[in-house]
Amino acid sequence: MEYTVGFLSLLPPLLAIGLALWTRQVFLALFLGIASGFLILAGGNPLEGAILTMGGFVTVFESNYNTEIIIFTLLIGALIALIQRAGGVEGFVNRVLAWLQRKAANADGKGQRKRVELLAVLTGALIFVESNISTLTVGTLYRPVTDELKIPREKLAYIADSTCAPICILIPLNAWGAYIMGLLAEQNLESPVSTLVGAVALNFYPMLAVALVILVIVTGRDIGEMKRAETRAATEGKLIRDGAVPMIAGEITMMTAKEGASPKARNMIFPLVALVLLMPIFMLYTGWSSDGGNSFFELADRASGSKSVLYAVCGAILVSVILNKAQGIMGVREMVDIVLKGMSGMLPLALLMVFAFALGNLCGDLGTGQYVAEKAKPFLSPALVPALVFLISAFIAFSTGTSWGTFAIMIAIAVPLAQGLDTNVTLAVAAALGGGVFGDHCSPTSDTSIITSMATANDHIDHVRTQLPYALIGGAITTGLYLILGFVGV
Repeated sequence: MEYTVGFLSLLPPLLAIGLALWTRQVFLALFLGIASGFLILAGGNPLEGAILTMGGFVTVFESNYNTEIIIFTLLIGALIALIQRAGGVEGFVNRVLAWLQRKAANADGKGQRKRVELLAVLTGALIFVESNISTLTVGTLYRPVTDELKIPREKLAYIADSTCAPICILIPLNAWGAYIMGLLAEQNLESPVSTLVGAVALNFYPMLAVALVILVIVTGRDIGEMKRAETRAATEGKLIRDGAVPMIAGEITMMTAKEGASPKARNMIFPLVALVLLMPIFMLYTGWSSDGGNSFFELADRASGSKSVLYAVCGAILVSVILNKAQGIMGVREMVDIVLKGMSGMLPLALLMVFAFALGNLCGDLGTGQYVAEKAKPFLSPALVPALVFLISAFIAFSTGTSWGTFAIMIAIAVPLAQGLDTNVTLAVAAALGGGVFGDHCSPTSDTSIITSMATANDHIDHVRTQLPYALIGGAITTGLYLILGFVGV
């Protein structure tokens, strides 16, 4: 196997990982890692290295795939803003509250507790379009209800956190899926769409996270700090522990509905249904061949995932615009302003994509993955690759508090490593994705965990401590499953 600069090819990803762990500034870490790689390619010439670095970011947009994914991410922000401003989220919330009131006769029974908690899980699953919107909606919607039922804030935070990122990555018809497909495309895989679909099926940690929270709700059996929290709420009526400091959302809030707009759930449901239905339609459109050979897998291999998600979100935005105009909620000029505001809210994620794609391109030019695979062959069993990728991803995500930053670093390493060691690439990708979510769930610096604590008005450290045992159970089971699949040669 040929590689460009040998041992020095490890410097950019290792520098990115090390700086991310040390500074907890993922953008800075990625930038310096990228700059170091281009400095290597420039033979140590700092001026040429700087020029190559700027060119590396520009090169990201030379790929139609990358550009389409970045535009999709911005448009998802526009769709979310339109839905919120039209009163769609508020209308959905009102529908849920009305249903709960009709069931209020059993408000003091265990059955009602389970009903409310399971409904919170379902709500988080339905809002799969964006993880922060999911946890904000679940937290702010159900907090008054769970408070009335003496359900501790820690339990609501656990439910909200376990049904945002895990659901978003298992139903990747959103910015998560687009981002991951972009990272996979940078690895020159034949079909990023098929790889992502296969990785979802093998992404065990998010599945276990959702299954565990449902199991806890149905059985009523808690462990560790969560059990003590439930006992405290039941016997003392205290929703948070004595001395706890609940976090209150400041700037991290959802866009409010327009004053005078009638809250209607359909203003959220119709655009999201359109997004989900249009995705496979455009996959069929972009993958269809007039020469035949249009089986499901052949279509999936030929289909353009980036174009499909871009077209689908444009269709969903059109549905939202038509609903707004038909109901007289907003005029065209106001909707344009809302669209721009929504897109601006997604700029940090879009920028992270640019950095991640640039790092992926750079690692390919340096031959990082090929070098690691070649050197690891004598020492590393291919069967261990999935489990090790999962654990390393988890460590990086735990230390940095970001799953997306972890995906950017690990996919660029995991794919070539798996290819070089003849390990199932799809399994390695699934392990990298699952590890990122696992580490994010355990990390006290995770933005998702912080927003969850804010949305549920819970003490942040209490949220992390009560959720940690369940996350560790899911992580341990996942590690075991990847070891088994690795040794049986899946």
